[in-house]
Amino acid sequence: MNTLIGLLIISVGSFGQSSSYVPINKIKQWSWESFWLTQGIFAWLVFPFLGALLAVPSGSSLGAILALDASASLRAMFFGMLWGVGGLTFGLSMRYLGIAMGQSVALGTCSAFGTLIPAMLAGTDLFRGNGLILLIGVSIALAGIVIIGFAGSLRTSEMSQEDQRKAVKDFALTKGLFVALLAGVMSACFALGLDAGRPLFIEGASELFRTLPATLMITFGGFITNAAFCLSQNSKNKTFGDYRKKAVWVNNLLFCMLAGGLWYSQFFGYSIGISFLEPGSVMMAFTWSILMTLNILFSNFWGIVLKEWKGVSRKTRIILIAGLAILVFSLIFPELFKS
Repeated sequence: MNTLIGLLIISVGSFGQSSSYVPINKIKQWSWESFWLTQGIFAWLVFPFLGALLAVPSGSSLGAILALDASASLRAMFFGMLWGVGGLTFGLSMRYLGIAMGQSVALGTCSAFGTLIPAMLAGTDLFRGNGLILLIGVSIALAGIVIIGFAGSLRTSEMSQEDQRKAVKDFALTKGLFVALLAGVMSACFALGLDAGRPLFIEGASELFRTLPATLMITFGGFITNAAFCLSQNSKNKTFGDYRKKAVWVNNLLFCMLAGGLWYSQFFGYSIGISFLEPGSVMMAFTWSILMTLNILFSNFWGIVLKEWKGVSRKTRIILIAGLAILVFSLIFPELFKS
């Protein structure tokens, strides 16, 4: 029962993350870099800071927690800077491939690397026992993602260029796939950052929020990377004037805040959800893959709602549904072998 509760909570946060790109359509008269930087202030600084405060036990402070192991804080921030490259290219993958296909490719790659690398670093044998179950579970998830990607390629061949542009304004398959794969590999550094930040999971902090101080350091590192790029693009494209457009400031700030809050909800829900899982279990080791898989499921839901799959054949729809069904099965697979 606790496992089901944990998965439901993680699912709610995942739905928030997958919905975070919808407010982009409401941003007016701003370039991509201006929107991305502004929503990042909320997603990677404001909300993570507020979340981390919930982990502070009575008689302590957030600064004291982060200074408790300065090396762990810096390592988490370093991985965050690498993850920031993934977050940056992740946003671009949505721009070139759309929400459904872009998130599927990027998050699928992130799922595999972010789950298996920490396990291998911990000395887990992936070819026997619980390690083998973990490897098979990730492989099932990747199989579902490959099938969804295949459905995406069929969609591309079936839609006219005009329809592609209507569904995804800046659609570019080759460029988008490269960016999405890079995003997935680098985004896996978030999981490595959480692993490096374990010394910040201090005793006395609420079990529900223990991961959030480490999450703050990771997102802070990611903000540094993204801010540097976005400001350079503002300079290159002469778009600093976006921030002075008073007529759209309230609208854009509100939707940037909404996007940032929805994005952060995945890690807020993740922190609460894993507190219901058995420590050291296969399901616990599989949680990163579960989060990414849920993100893919919900991103494809939004892809359907936003008509990114409009006009495709019945065959393509069946393949898409099959891929999504396999992803759902991958979520419960580790629990089937619970000892």
